[in-house]
Parts: sequence; structure tokens; C-alpha cells
Amino acid sequence: MGTVTAASATRGRESKSRERRDQLAESALVTLGQLGYARTSLREIAQNSPFSHGFVHYYFADKTELITYCVRHYKRQCVTRYDTVVSESATAAELVERFADELVETIEQEAPMHRLWYDLRTQAMFDPALRPDALAIDATLQDMVARVLERYAELDGRSLAVPVAVAYPMLDGVFEQALLRHLSGVPDALTTLRATACTLLPRLLRVR
Repeated sequence: MGTVTAASATRGRESKSRERRDQLAESALVTLGQLGYARTSLREIAQNSPFSHGFVHYYFADKTELITYCVRHYKRQCVTRYDTVVSESATAAELVERFADELVETIEQEAPMHRLWYDLRTQAMFDPALRPDALAIDATLQDMVARVLERYAELDGRSLAVPVAVAYPMLDGVFEQALLRHLSGVPDALTTLRATACTLLPRLLRVR
């Protein structure tokens, strides 16, 4: 009984710690999304949140650990919207339309979070400490795209014309460009993104 109780207590502490870290991540994402990686410190994050600097530092040793946790936390939530597209689309045409709509909607609603991700990935080119997490997050996003494309090919009765490792950077580049144009105030940025996605996906399948 003592062992069971100790194990339960340990699990409880771990759960509480994850909950606290998730709360900190939700709060920190707002500041990080506004200012970016290079311009944000742990102290600044604490000043713009309900938590003290000491509290933030207790759960995260430094800014690198915090920002990678934050982006992982956000991306875990982000990929679920596309899993819904995969599971609820009844035809290939419907999947394309819904996927394009989701791309547009996520930029409309969460542009600062996507900007933070691209900031982190760029910083990883210069900071070796960021690279393992940047690669892991990138792999998660590629897996998400793979699920979308594989289901699309299945519904259309065709196979992919290019490997997912090629298709993902293509879609990611289109999305990143649309994000930059949107943040720059280009009026047709999201309309163009939607049209491009609807045109690009069919071209990723083999010709009948």
C-alpha cells in the first residue's frame, strides 16, 4: 500500500507540474507571439503574466527551454484541427476545400503563434540548443501533412506523385509566404493562400 501511495503521489506531483507548465506556456505565448524570441526575456514574460519571475524560473531553467515548450504546446493543439479535416471529409474535393479553409482560418486567428514558430525555426540555424526541438516540431508538422495528403489520395483513388518529405516543404513555403504577406497587410494574402492550396493539392497526386 505504501508503494502504491508513493507512486500515486509522484504521479500527482508530475501532473501538477505539467499543469503549471502548460499554464505558463499559455501566458508566455502571448508575449512571445508579440515580441518574438530574440526580444523576449523570462523577466519580461513574467511581467506580462500573472506569475512572478521566480515562479517562471522554477519551472523553466531559461528562455530556450520555455520557448520550445511553448511552441510544442501550441503545435500539439494546432495539428488537431487538421485531424478533424481528415476524419470528417467524405470526398476528395471536400477535403481540399476544408484544408484550404483551415489554413486561412489559422492565420486569421493565430498569426502571432505561427510567426513565433518560424522565428524559432530560423533561430535554430544559429543556436544549437534549439535544433532538437525545432526538428521534432517540424517532424510533427510533416506527419500532420502526411495524414492529410494520404487521406486525400485515398479519397481520390490515386497515389501521391511526390514523397511527403517534398510535399511538406512546398505547402509550408506557401503558408509561410501567406503569413508574411498577411502580416504586411497585403489585402489578398489569404485569398491567394486558399486558391493556391486548392490548386496545389491536386497536383501532388499522380495523373490518372
